[in-house]
Amino acid sequence: MSATDQELFDAGEQLGELLARDGRMIATAESCTGGWVAKALTDRAGSSSYVLGGLVTYSNEAKEALLGVTRKSLDEHGAVSEPVVREMVAGALAATGAQVAVAISGIAGPGGGSDEKPVGTVWFAWGCDPASTEAVVQQFEGDRDQVRRQAVLFALQGVRAYLVEPAASR
Repeated sequence: MSATDQELFDAGEQLGELLARDGRMIATAESCTGGWVAKALTDRAGSSSYVLGGLVTYSNEAKEALLGVTRKSLDEHGAVSEPVVREMVAGALAATGAQVAVAISGIAGPGGGSDEKPVGTVWFAWGCDPASTEAVVQQFEGDRDQVRRQAVLFALQGVRAYLVEPAASR
């Protein structure tokens, strides 16, 4: 199932309203979504009050240079992994000074998958600091566009849920 343009807009608007209400700025660190999360957040007028910036770090070299992802994590776990998305969140927070960051790295297809990480595998992380960062993996079905749309929607909804859940439950 693919996320519609309206669903993406609504999810971006809901997260944006929450960020604005709380006076928080967000930064995105995206790989397979190519900046689509940042786009969804900035589709609404006034988004400069809650979007600090976004980094599209598609290559491993960009993940290292712009976000400080370690070569060790990339070599041992691959770009599509929990350690890498956690490091992407930490790097986005450090690079931008945002209060919240979201990171996405996945295999949108049609190629690039393996038995261990098939097409549609996407790792997400979000957090306000490295200690409270949450990471989760999802397996999406569909073509490249459908996988990317589902990943964007999941990321927007995941960050929103993270921000509204009580800190004590983390």
